[in-house]
Amino acid sequence: MIVTTPAERKHTEVAVGVLIRESDGALLITSRPEGKPRAGWWEFPGGKLEAGETVEQALRRELQEELGITITNCLPWKVTEHAYSHALVRLHWCKITQWEGEFAMLEGQQMAWQQLPLQVQPVLEGSLPVLQWLSEERGLPFDARVYAVEELQK
Repeated sequence: MIVTTPAERKHTEVAVGVLIRESDGALLITSRPEGKPRAGWWEFPGGKLEAGETVEQALRRELQEELGITITNCLPWKVTEHAYSHALVRLHWCKITQWEGEFAMLEGQQMAWQQLPLQVQPVLEGSLPVLQWLSEERGLPFDARVYAVEELQK
């Protein structure tokens, strides 16, 4: 049996949208649909880059496919990496404050506009650094224990 370490695994490149509602600063969080790893867990919307796509192109495509909206701005923000048991991902985070269209959950997922700290759980661990940065930007305390990720995995 061959065992690969995280360093030997290939990164999956993922574009992620941090949609911020300008009227009140709420964040859009969506649940992972049935059939995907960690179905029902909450995350920021986005998806894998396809061959030849830029982060912005992938994010525009993914948000149209998943949410039925067209983003009209895309501000690259941060890049993080996270090793899940099922994948090693490089997450390209973009802030989005403008879009067109009506939200439609086209993959059977749920959505929620949330203030910090988020009230929905469980939240994917890869989102925790972003939640911390957003909290710091807003002058809010951050405590990862609020999301109790380790407890939910047991």
